[in-house]
Amino acid sequence: MATKQTTRHAHVCDWIEARGLYRRTARLGQIVELIGRDSHERYRVCWDEMHESIVYPADGVIITPRRARKVRRTRREVTEHGD
Repeated sequence: MATKQTTRHAHVCDWIEARGLYRRTARLGQIVELIGRDSHERYRVCWDEMHESIVYPADGVIITPRRARKVRRTRREVTEHGD
């Protein structure tokens, strides 16, 4: 019996989370460029540590659409907007 697999293609501005090694936290970044084709897709990612690298889709890599991720607002933004 075949299993149904779903493939989600990433887009520029989507968020990517790379699960860390044992006892290390996950890394969070944003996709800034798609490289390659469907069968060999990879991404240029700007990480939260403010550097870039190339990421290949693999186990432990989670892609979240930009619109699905809640944006954290800083205390200053909340104060400026009166929220």
